[in-house]
Amino acid sequence: MTQSTDTPLPTLRPPKFLTMRTITALMLREMGSTYGQSPGGYFWAVAQPIGAIFMLALAFSLLFRNPSLGTSFILFYSTGYLPFDLYNQMQDKISTALIYSRAMLSYPRVTWLDVFLARFFLNTITLLTVFCIVISGILLVENTHTIITVAPILLSLAMAASLGFGVGLMNCLLGGLFPVWRILWRIVMRPMFMASGVLFTFEDMPRLLQQILWWNPVFHVTGLMRKGFYSTYEGSYISLPFGFGVALVLTAAGLLFLRAKHQRVLEN
Repeated sequence: MTQSTDTPLPTLRPPKFLTMRTITALMLREMGSTYGQSPGGYFWAVAQPIGAIFMLALAFSLLFRNPSLGTSFILFYSTGYLPFDLYNQMQDKISTALIYSRAMLSYPRVTWLDVFLARFFLNTITLLTVFCIVISGILLVENTHTIITVAPILLSLAMAASLGFGVGLMNCLLGGLFPVWRILWRIVMRPMFMASGVLFTFEDMPRLLQQILWWNPVFHVTGLMRKGFYSTYEGSYISLPFGFGVALVLTAAGLLFLRAKHQRVLEN
């Protein structure tokens, strides 16, 4: 007669979402270091774009009778400045993500991809919150009679964030491999504010300049945003496949090369 032994059943445990926990921890760390240590904290994240928009509106209201669209200078420049600022801040934060979190990468549970995703999520949430606060304040104070179309606004914000992420990844890679790239990029970015439709619409430009500026994907971002706030604005030049296509190509290339070269970027 054989003696049977009972084999214990395996214990089923819920999966630990270590990646999400790591990303959340990195986000909380950056929130504390970026906004928690400065006087005013998140107040300056809202005050800075408001100040920039107010100065633009004041300066151009002295030069022109009406903006290119509508009658409100503040609303017109807000619809150009805020999506551009989202793209610009996103690419700047992503490009320095590895350097900023270099010490955290010594922990085995923190990967190079976690660092990028944490910065992307945190800055997306922050900048979208700033966008909603600023636009809501303008619509409450200014009697603009604006008819808002939500779809183009959401597409503009999504395109700005995705372009910022893709450009930031490539700048992180190129800046780490070739330090001179950071200097060259600063030079390239100086005319981008003027060349991205912040101050003028695409239709205000001469024909030759239109053919050149069409290849700037950020111009499609600002055009989409204004299409959402001005019902009479057609924005026939706007191309969703081009804008999102550039973002997808840059993101895919950046992730692919950083997977193989992120250690070298950190060493440099």
